[in-house]
Parts: sequence; structure tokens; C-alpha cells
Amino acid sequence: MEPAVEAAIGEWHASVNEADLERAARAVGDAIVVLGPKGAGTITPAQFAEWVERSGITLRPRSWHPVGDRLMVVEEDATWPGSPAPARVATVFRVSGGKVTAALRLPDLRQALELAHICDAMAATA
Repeated sequence: MEPAVEAAIGEWHASVNEADLERAARAVGDAIVVLGPKGAGTITPAQFAEWVERSGITLRPRSWHPVGDRLMVVEEDATWPGSPAPARVATVFRVSGGKVTAALRLPDLRQALELAHICDAMAATA
């Protein structure tokens, strides 16, 4: 695992948790693939920054799980404005060129690791 992968994901978390919209837009590729409870798709850095602002989410990393050269699963405690307690989730991150190019949030670590291993296998056989 490249140190740049961890650095890019760390920057992504810092920008989201600080609700720094310009920094959030710079932390992601053009475009970024996202997955969450409200759907999946490809969005621009500006749309990602809008999501950061609109959601008010914080995602505190708890454990890091490298998968392949560019994929990392991070288990996180997620909170939203008005949430009574953190919810444990896990995100599959893909990094390219020092930026996060995919952030696929799943309900738990097991599901995120399964998806990450499938994505890694697909990339290896392309």
C-alpha cells in the first residue's frame, strides 16, 4: 500500500470532518464515484462539496484495512446533526493521483471488505 493512499484518505476525512468545502473539493478526483444509503453514481468535486455541506456528516476513522494497491477500507463512526450517537459504518476508498476517486459507504466492515475484494479482483482481470 502506497503511503499516498493513506494520505489522500486522511485528507478526505479531515476536509469532511471540518466541513471545509474548498478543501473537500480538492481532496477528490474529477469525478468521484460514490455509494451511500441514498444511491450511487459519479459526481463532480463541486457536488461532493455540496454533499459535505448538506449532510453535515462526520466520519471518524476507527480501523484501516488495505486491499490491493489503491483500495482501502476504513471502518468509521458516523454522526450527523441531531444524531443521538455515532453509527459504525465502513467505506471503500479508491485513490488515484493522490486524490480519492471513489468513496463507497456500506453499513458494516464485512460488507465493505467483500466489495473491496471484488473491486480489486475486477481491476486485476481487466
